[in-house]
Amino acid sequence: MKALFKPEPGPGLELTDRPDPVAGPEDVIIRVLRTGICGTDLHILRWDDWAASAVTTPLIPGHEFFGEVVEIGSLVHDVAVGDLVSGEGHIVCGTCRNCRAGRRQMCIRTQGVGVQRDGAFAEYLSLPASNVWVHHESIEPEVGAIFDPLGNAVHTALAFPVVGEDVLVTGCGPIGLMAIAVARHVGARFIVATDVSEPRLRMARQMGADEVVDVSAGDIAVAQRTLGMREGFDVGFEMSGAPTALPQMIENMNHGGRIAMLGLPSAPFAIDWGKVVTHMLTLKGIYGREMFETWNAMGAMLQTSATLREAIASIISERFAARDWKAGFDAAAAGGTGKIILDWTQL
Repeated sequence: MKALFKPEPGPGLELTDRPDPVAGPEDVIIRVLRTGICGTDLHILRWDDWAASAVTTPLIPGHEFFGEVVEIGSLVHDVAVGDLVSGEGHIVCGTCRNCRAGRRQMCIRTQGVGVQRDGAFAEYLSLPASNVWVHHESIEPEVGAIFDPLGNAVHTALAFPVVGEDVLVTGCGPIGLMAIAVARHVGARFIVATDVSEPRLRMARQMGADEVVDVSAGDIAVAQRTLGMREGFDVGFEMSGAPTALPQMIENMNHGGRIAMLGLPSAPFAIDWGKVVTHMLTLKGIYGREMFETWNAMGAMLQTSATLREAIASIISERFAARDWKAGFDAAAAGGTGKIILDWTQL
């Protein structure tokens, strides 16, 4: 099969021939139709410090995908040849305390598809059947390919109740934008979004943000006054990892506010812990998706809301043939865009 491959540590990828994957008794083989390009994939391409510390080579990267099941192992149930699927990218051990308690997203021995084991930037992918998500309805292949990052957005947006609440979203990358759409769908009152990219702030309004703030020039408190908010934000989604974002969010939270943090900082930064204590704030780290409550939630929301489906689909800004993967990665690295999709039927 054709695959994007990193043969050894170092920058770059190559589109080359690799052996077809083999299905074990509990695995399925998926013919990959579409993949999304994630920030993780850019790290792996560049081979930065994070990639050097976390990634195992040789490797086929890629973990956001949509495809068709073409083979199932002898012990596989509930997944059939011909099913259209996406998949959970965290392969868990099944025996640690968290796994046995049903908290698989907290497994201490997680292996990442496309990070520690071969991933989806290929014509075929082998995946444990327990990680496969079958799409029981007709879904656009491009939208199916971004169920992984949509799951991050849904996990963050549903970490705390948001019905009737005022929500602050810091960081309007694709996942932050999708979180805005989800918060609007489930009934937030006011949503304010921040970023430093004007194109992404325009997209935030399209997703349902009531006000947007370019934090390189503007003040979040002004947006609160514009909306007539008498107190601070009830819920925050920190999606950027920027060192200034969380301190600014804490400064604008109501007493008893709750913050879900998905953005991953690249370095430590100072926090006003006195305010966290005296304002009784809750900070919750978010990583990946809950297995599989998040998948159930996002599948149900997309199935029942045409408005949300259209909003999520609008996140996809460009599509490239897999043979033009370099152009796709360049577009993803440029920033200020939505999701970039590679079409693996075009090699």
